[in-house]
Order: sequence, then C-alpha cells, then structure tokens
Amino acid sequence: MYKTVNDYYKETFGCKVYKLSVDAGFTCPNRDGTVGNRGCIFCSEAGSGEFAECGSDILSQLQRAKKRVENKNKSGKYIAYFQSFSNTYSDVATLKKLYTQTILPDYIVGLSVATRPDCLPTQTIELLASINKIKPVSVELGFQTANEETAKYIRRGYQNNVYFDAVKRLKQKGINVVTHIIIGLPGEGEIDALLSTRSAVEAGTDGIKFHLFHVLRGTDLEEEYNNGVFEALSLEKYARILKACINSLPANIVVHRITGDGAKKSLVAPLWSADKKAVLNYLNKYLKE
Repeated sequence: MYKTVNDYYKETFGCKVYKLSVDAGFTCPNRDGTVGNRGCIFCSEAGSGEFAECGSDILSQLQRAKKRVENKNKSGKYIAYFQSFSNTYSDVATLKKLYTQTILPDYIVGLSVATRPDCLPTQTIELLASINKIKPVSVELGFQTANEETAKYIRRGYQNNVYFDAVKRLKQKGINVVTHIIIGLPGEGEIDALLSTRSAVEAGTDGIKFHLFHVLRGTDLEEEYNNGVFEALSLEKYARILKACINSLPANIVVHRITGDGAKKSLVAPLWSADKKAVLNYLNKYLKE
C-alpha cells in the first residue's frame, strides 16, 4: 500500500485535517502575456479553482469554506489552500501580507500554495521559508508531464529543468513539495506516466497528486476533442496506469490524490469521471488487489 495524505496529516498534525480552498485573485504568466495568453490547453477560466471560495477577503473565504465541511471534521483543524491560478505570482510585499493574514486563525495549521515552477524567485522562496517557521508550508507545482513534446502541446510554458530547479531550491529551504501529474494526456500512455512519476521523485518531491486528464467546456482542448484529435481514457485503463505509477513510488512519497475531477456542469469527457464516489471506490479497490 501507498502512503495516503490522510496518513501523512495524522502523522504531522496528530489528527484529521481538511484543506480549505481559497482564491487570492491572482492570474498566471501563461495568461497575462508574460509566457502566453491562453493558458494551458486544459485549464478552465477558473484556473483549476472551480471548487475554491472566492469574492471576498481571505479570512471570510476561509470561514465560508470551513462552515461547509466542519460537520465532517470533528478535530476542527484545516490547511489554507491557495488553489486558483499561480499563487506566488505577485510582489513579495503583497504575498507576505496575504500569507501572514491567512495563517492567523487557530484552526489553520498549515499553508498550501499552488503555483508554477517559473513563479518562484529567490525572494518568494525566502518568504515561504519564513512562513514555514511559523506554520508548515507546502508548495504544489504543476509539472503535469516529463515529456517535453507533450508539454509544448499543452502549452505548459516552461521546460523540465525549470521544474527541477524549483524543487531543488524549495527543498534547500526545507519546504514541502507536492507535484501534480496528469495521466492520459494526448499521445501519452503508461510509459510516459511512469517517466513523469519517476522524474518527480528524482527531483525530490515529497508528494504527488495524480490527475485524470479530462476535458472541460470552454477550453481549447474541447475543440480538439470534438474534432477527434484524441480519445479520453476509460476508467479501467486509467486505473491500470495509476496503479503502475503508485507501485513505482518509494515508501516515503505521499499520494495526495489518485484522481482529479472537473465540475460536472463543465465536464465534456470522460463522462464516467462525473461520479466521483463510484470512481474512488473502484480505484481504491483496484489499488488494493
């Protein structure tokens, strides 16, 4: 068996911990013209933050998010998760004010920051390291694939060495790193997924989030899917590739997610992924076999 994020949180914090997804209102260099204008080919208008709170100050967002799940979390401990877009893509003064404010509530035991490897200048990593001395910080990096050709196709906007360098610099400062990997990208199979997984491990990541490649309405990917450029994975094939990737992991690597799901109202394919409970039940059973 693999090390789950729930096991990791219990070891680290002594109790069950929930993540509260919030939106700081940032954008992304792959959208504002710095790297690109249209974002990654699969990314929605919400910047992968469909399930995050939004619209008001961060403390209010945290309270609303907490209220939605607190009946499931008797321990009452949470991690503030900056999920939407690139959450280090601002000046250090702005980030310092934001992060410092976010970790103030007693019920917040840690900070999780999703960003791009090319949005981590030295000053920003120094800031994250200083916050990490107050409450644990993890940085989530969207690596997606180690296949450079696929990376160009999905318009990732940076080469693999940028990711490797970012992980190295974060780890040198004692910051926990979680890497996002997408299974089922167009043209990729099990070999590619294994390569991406092993590359993340060799880079020094502490954890991995595995995502199912899915198509959302309003993305450039939708048009390509409708034109028959690629096919979405079946549940069975996704499960086989996922199991191979997990089985390749060292025992110390934490698996934070075994699939990713888009909002049902925006999902184009694969439609089986809309039934999250059934999918997780199937995957968990398959991984134990």
